Amino acid sequence: MPFQKNRYFWVIAAISVIVDQLTKYLVVQNFALYESLPLIPDIFHLRYVLNTGAAFSLFSQGGVWLRWLSLAVSLGLMGLAWFGSRLKPIEQLGYGFILGGALGNGIDRFFNDCIVNGKELTCVVDFLEFPIVKFPILVDFRHIQLAPFPVFNFADVFINLGIICLLIISFRQSPSAANSNK
Repeated sequence: MPFQKNRYFWVIAAISVIVDQLTKYLVVQNFALYESLPLIPDIFHLRYVLNTGAAFSLFSQGGVWLRWLSLAVSLGLMGLAWFGSRLKPIEQLGYGFILGGALGNGIDRFFNDCIVNGKELTCVVDFLEFPIVKFPILVDFRHIQLAPFPVFNFADVFINLGIICLLIISFRQSPSAANSNK
C-alpha cells in the first residue's frame, strides 16, 4: 500500500497540517487583527497578523502566484512519497514537515483573501512573535537599522524543521555513498 511505504511522511504531514490549522483557527476566533498577548513580555507574544507574502513576509506583494506554488510543492511531495521509492525515516520526516507546512499555508492562500492598497492578495494567518529577536537591515548605503523578526506561524516552523532534517541527512551521507550516486 502506498501509505504504508512512507508512513512517517504521511503521519508527520497530517499532524503538521492539523496543528497549523487548529492554532490559526484559535487565533482568528480569539484575537482581533493586530491584537497581541505577551506570554513572556518582550520575549514571546501571540500577535494576530495577516501576511500577504511568503515565509517571513518575503514577496509581500506576491499576489496569487504563491497559492499555486504551495499547491505545486504539495503535489510534488505527495507524488514523491506515493510513487517514489521508500524514503529513509529522516527523509520522511523532512519531506513530511515540508508538506505539512506547504499545505497549511496553502490552505490559507486558497481561502483567505486580503485587500491591500486596493489590490486583492492572498494572505496567511501569522501569530508567533519574538520581539526580543532583531536583525540588521540596510536602510541606505550608510545606515543599518535593527528590525523586528517577522511574525510567523507553525507552518513556517514545520517547513524549517523539514529543511533541517534534509540538511542533516545530506551532511551525514558518507562520501562513498555520495560518489556512488554519480
